[in-house]
Amino acid sequence: MDPRTNPYAPGAGAPPPDLTGRDNIIETTSIALDRMRAGLVARSVMLVGLRGVGKTVLLNRLHNEAEAKGFASMMLEAPEKRSLPALLAPSLRAVLLKLDRMAAGGELAQRALRSLGGFVQAMKLKYADIEFGLDLGLEPGVADTGDLDADLISLFRAAGEAAKERKTVLALFIDELQYVPEAQLAALITALHRCAQLQLPVTLVGAGLPQLVGQMGRAKSYAERLFEFVDVGPLPDAAAREAISAPAARSGVKFTQPALDEILRQTQGYPYFLQEWGKHSWTCAKQSPIDLGDVQHATERALADLDASFFRVRLDRLSPSEKRYLRAMAELGPGPHRSGDIAQMLGREVQTVAPIRAKLIEKGMVYSPSHGDTGFTVPLFDAFLRRVLPALEAL
Repeated sequence: MDPRTNPYAPGAGAPPPDLTGRDNIIETTSIALDRMRAGLVARSVMLVGLRGVGKTVLLNRLHNEAEAKGFASMMLEAPEKRSLPALLAPSLRAVLLKLDRMAAGGELAQRALRSLGGFVQAMKLKYADIEFGLDLGLEPGVADTGDLDADLISLFRAAGEAAKERKTVLALFIDELQYVPEAQLAALITALHRCAQLQLPVTLVGAGLPQLVGQMGRAKSYAERLFEFVDVGPLPDAAAREAISAPAARSGVKFTQPALDEILRQTQGYPYFLQEWGKHSWTCAKQSPIDLGDVQHATERALADLDASFFRVRLDRLSPSEKRYLRAMAELGPGPHRSGDIAQMLGREVQTVAPIRAKLIEKGMVYSPSHGDTGFTVPLFDAFLRRVLPALEAL
């Protein structure tokens, strides 16, 4: 069928035509923000899940809704090897300037801007990646000590007071939080905790890989009480079927039941893969309804696309020893697997391969769902490794 009218949208963070199966998560976050604006207590929200489950799509949707409601919000992505102050400063400036305009000359927003000026000036001495220059004046004695923990508390407090004055919420939406170094993550949690104690409307809606839960717990033991951790997984059966069938139906196209069953079997309900199979099923079919044969042809194309891009870009970041470790995991199946079993596949002792495992966790390739277990952060990655890498003994 005509690719120009293909309704499916596979891509990094690209919104699908139908965001199905996530209503509870959207409502949970909406309630938390509305409660904070009303001066009530609410926990920050943390979305955790594997690659391809749609965390970024959800985060963008939540941010857009917050913007539409007039919240003072900002959307960020934490890249690897960049400091938290460098990440926060430019967007926080934009939000505070917006609050300043809303305040029509109110002093609290101006004070927060001056506090940000002092914060950036102090942090430049400690974090070399801060290239952002500010000419906002200074608020002597506020957020300017050079100690990230203390200064972030002072800065968030000043910003929270400005937001409270305008009867709004300062909402930080941050993706890929697992890349924030643990000490800086601890400072962020501490600042949010202090704002909660003072009942200031400052909150974080974050997203990250499953290891983020453990990282935050190690950073601050009270993180589990400060955040509501929401597990974002594959779509339930009904929602996955709707994600495929509803976009096509709007164009007068149907799927046969065996075709839908095969798409769900191949994708395991992961939203990104559903979009890939939907896209290729559409282009492989000559007419409606799209049948099992069309989906089988689509599977060949979808896997070829995934192997060349989604999977390959992750494999190319790895050293030979890291590839061998993952290939041993793949030999055992989808996982998670006991670390001892992986070491045994490699013919090594657990302690000798522990540094490789640690490096793979740092790169976001694997995570530890429980002590001694290791799982892929990318669904279907085990099958990809078996397709593209030689047998383990040949590596």
